[in-house]
Amino acid sequence: MTDMSDTGMSDIAAGQRVLNEAAPKMIARDVDVFYGDKKAIDNVSIDIALENVTAFIGPSGCGKSTFLRALNRMNDTIASARVTGKIELDGEDIYSSGMDVVQLRARVGMVFQKPNPFPKSIYENVAYGPRIHGLASGKADMDQIVEKSLKRAGLWEEVKDRLAESGTALSGGQQQRLCIARAIAVDPEVILMDEPCSALDPIATAKIEELIHELRGRYAIVIVTHNMQQAARVSQRTAFFHLGNLVEYGDTSEIFTNPRATRTKDYITGRYG
Repeated sequence: MTDMSDTGMSDIAAGQRVLNEAAPKMIARDVDVFYGDKKAIDNVSIDIALENVTAFIGPSGCGKSTFLRALNRMNDTIASARVTGKIELDGEDIYSSGMDVVQLRARVGMVFQKPNPFPKSIYENVAYGPRIHGLASGKADMDQIVEKSLKRAGLWEEVKDRLAESGTALSGGQQQRLCIARAIAVDPEVILMDEPCSALDPIATAKIEELIHELRGRYAIVIVTHNMQQAARVSQRTAFFHLGNLVEYGDTSEIFTNPRATRTKDYITGRYG
């Protein structure tokens, strides 16, 4: 078996045409990410489809979170970071000089590893984004956006009588669902999740996974996870990263049962991690 990373761009692109019959929501081509002189991501090309949940897996430090952050230019916040290659959202280069980064991050929302609600009320956590982007025409409109977002995040029934309470008073799992509601509220097209369950207990994790299933198809979802069982449960496509390379990308069931690359097989079978 040979690594896909060794087979060249044409093989990856051809394989993904089979995987994603519809036009991809996002594409990355020949992407490198540098932190100063250190290359953290090496020549990664991938298509991300709307209809699928895509999981990024790999050992710690393999570059999966770094690449995820490149998809909505979160790496811009790091002075030493530099991204080359091309990343497009609906055919538009997200690194072009004309791209409004604030608008980009509304279209490509992010949920972080640790729940990070604002020190505001539950209502204001969800209303914040729609307010700064001018998405609500008045109080009634905002109320509707907040309710709809909390319902989609599976949190409405638990908090509908507590909207004035602080978001930081919620449990860890509830806080993470609040952060997902906050991302949904600005009507994104893509939701990036960077190990969203790593700080949660098994019950809260199950609720987040159930939520991911419910949101599938409404948004293109990409999840970074160190938990291979979670990737197998929630995703339809899986990308395996190792040492900054995209080693293999394909159907989740194929990646876990019949990987093409030796490095993928060794990781899946626990030879390293």
